[in-house]
Amino acid sequence: MRIVLAGLATSHPYTDARTLTRHAELVVWEPDPERLRRFTDEHPAAKVTGSLGEALATGPDGVVLTVPNPGVPEALARVLETGVPCFVNKPAVASRAQLDALDRLDVHDRVLSGSVLRFAPAFAGTTVDPGEVLAVRATVRHDVGMWAGGYNAWQDTPGEGGGTMVTMGVHGVELLVALLGPDVRLVGAAGAKRHYEGLRSEDTGVMALRWGSGVTGTVEIIGVSDDESYSVTVHRRGGSDTIVIEGGDDPVKGLGYEGTIEAFLSMVRGAPSPVPWEQTRAILDVLVTAREIT
Repeated sequence: MRIVLAGLATSHPYTDARTLTRHAELVVWEPDPERLRRFTDEHPAAKVTGSLGEALATGPDGVVLTVPNPGVPEALARVLETGVPCFVNKPAVASRAQLDALDRLDVHDRVLSGSVLRFAPAFAGTTVDPGEVLAVRATVRHDVGMWAGGYNAWQDTPGEGGGTMVTMGVHGVELLVALLGPDVRLVGAAGAKRHYEGLRSEDTGVMALRWGSGVTGTVEIIGVSDDESYSVTVHRRGGSDTIVIEGGDDPVKGLGYEGTIEAFLSMVRGAPSPVPWEQTRAILDVLVTAREIT
């Protein structure tokens, strides 16, 4: 099996590769020499290519795509031409223009994108009866202080990577849509800088959601935090249930990275994406709309 890692724009493909290397020959393309060196130091057997086209010409069985958000639609279009399965690391887009460009693509049923938390053992397989649900809440605790120092400035730039509202907010929206489905719209959002004044975006945020069924939801984004954790609370008449997702002793497994790659490899073997594109599109629309109004 041959897997192309097309871009190393965030930390995620480095983590993905640790699982993939147990199953496949790795081919990598990344224009930034320092990021590429960091990768090849860990994976010296990986075949290095000089362009996306060269990487795709190696005849991969699947592609993990991780490029800055403005470049995702064009890069994904080139991957789609090959017909092979593709996992697009989150979030696929971060602005309305990027989403419009994505909508013009013919996305097939072996394209997966979204938060790895959907596949975390603490959450995977969780279901609810929407008729019993009064409201839901997702809380994302992930420190964004690295951006305040200039690291990956494109992620912190609202018009490029979407900032904290999009890049961290995707985790909360993803978990709630996984529970209640894609018939959802944003009804309000707000963000603020409470600690990291050097940011281009915000370090805290909140979104209010409403499903067609009438269920309401809240996504809280806490970007100033000593610990990384995520939780989902489901409120019913008889009380509330909360699921907590943490890295634990094995963050690759505990946060869902391993499960995500297992889902991707199932696609490589012929299965459709376990996440319908309708859900991914709904999540992206909520995030883009939140970014627009904040």
